[in-house]
Amino acid sequence: MLTGKQKRFLRSKAHHLNPIFQVGKGGVNDNMIKQVGEALEARELLKVTVLQNCEEDRDTVAQQLSKGTKAEVVQIIGNIIVLYKESKENKQIDLP
Repeated sequence: MLTGKQKRFLRSKAHHLNPIFQVGKGGVNDNMIKQVGEALEARELLKVTVLQNCEEDRDTVAQQLSKGTKAEVVQIIGNIIVLYKESKENKQIDLP
């Protein structure tokens, strides 16, 4: 689990990132979870946009993604979910 201080630190890092995944009408599927997992391994921190036509609410989407990829939900703001997972091979972010 992330502490409040760590979440604040990650939010400041994520502020400048652009979302690289979009969850739309199909919702979250295994293929998306796999791709998000691979992207997290490469980047550690990323944003996912929940589109308007998505049938599930953003909290459900965040939960499905974090459970599927074993990542932490740093923040849900508007329709954007920020996810963090420490990389095994490619560690770039040192948490406070």
